[in-house]
Amino acid sequence: MISSEWPRRIASHGLLTDKGWLRNPVVEIDVDGTIRSVATSQQPDREPFTEFHAGLLIPGLVDAHCHLELSYLRGAIPPGGGFAAFARSMGEVRGRATEEERRRAVGAADAELQREGVVAVGDIANGDQAFPVKSSSAIRYRTFAEVFGLGTRTTERQRPLLAYPHTSLTPHSVYSVQDELFRDVCREGDTPLSIHFLESPAEKELFQRRGPLWEWYCRSGMSCDFLHYGSPAERLVRSVPRNRPVILVHACMTEQEDIDRIMNHFTAPVHWCLCPRSNRYISGLRPPVELLRRNGLHICVGTDSLASNERLSPLEELKSLPEVPLDERLRWATAAGAAALGIDDRLGSVEPGKRPGLLLLSGIDYERMQLTDRSTLSRIA
Repeated sequence: MISSEWPRRIASHGLLTDKGWLRNPVVEIDVDGTIRSVATSQQPDREPFTEFHAGLLIPGLVDAHCHLELSYLRGAIPPGGGFAAFARSMGEVRGRATEEERRRAVGAADAELQREGVVAVGDIANGDQAFPVKSSSAIRYRTFAEVFGLGTRTTERQRPLLAYPHTSLTPHSVYSVQDELFRDVCREGDTPLSIHFLESPAEKELFQRRGPLWEWYCRSGMSCDFLHYGSPAERLVRSVPRNRPVILVHACMTEQEDIDRIMNHFTAPVHWCLCPRSNRYISGLRPPVELLRRNGLHICVGTDSLASNERLSPLEELKSLPEVPLDERLRWATAAGAAALGIDDRLGSVEPGKRPGLLLLSGIDYERMQLTDRSTLSRIA
């Protein structure tokens, strides 16, 4: 039973913390969602004036990488065609929906994210279609106005988007923006950049003047003035100031030499955002999770978009990575995502003074501490 009295006292079997699971927690929360206190009880199900929920308490989820405005493309591109085919298909289907259809799809996607327990999103924007929904949403959106296209020479088209709250410029990737513009965007401001990075073999092959991306550009008459860097990682570190925070999205083809080059350059945080279900949808690739973990890197998760995913569910992303301890995976989708977006002062962990939202995770295999097909989230506060 959910109490109508404030502050509410909420108890459960466990609470996700930065050190693992806190057993038998009792969380006190104010009417505005602010955490007042976190304590424990020997008998949490018998605490007076306290709601007891069987399961595990976790903070609201953070989807660190999403393209909300592409929600109208759900099911429009068949899965499994590979990265280059997906990119070409995107160009073919993007103009097929009306503005009203796009607006409705954005609204439905925002509602879906809320049902999935998401409280914050790192959203990629190429236009202003999604902002009316985002401005009235209960979700906190951190928007990256994306600079995209080998034929693009200025940020004139993206500048009007900066009038919206919590919005800043970012280049799409190291393979889709010419050199001077890429460097200019990366050197403007101090907010995080969100860059698609090493999503497919074609990205590395491009810098060697071969592969499907190189062939596509050649057939289309497009040239790249940045191939002299020799690799995506080298272009990144020679273009982005070392004190600029970055979110590197997908990272499927990352190798140790890429990690060494990048981490030896940056003094600001580098977050590696994994979207495993999107990668599986597009090309069947998997991110090198163990390599990233072995290097002690900051990992977060995203859903990418409904053009390349069946659901906007960070929990489903985590289910696809069963080799990682459950508490670690959940921190990727909570505290780590909030840190990547620069909003961990209010979200990402259940601590006094924060307003992270509170979810109940149930349907767990407690013997193995694993997610199952029956694992679900419900919003408690």
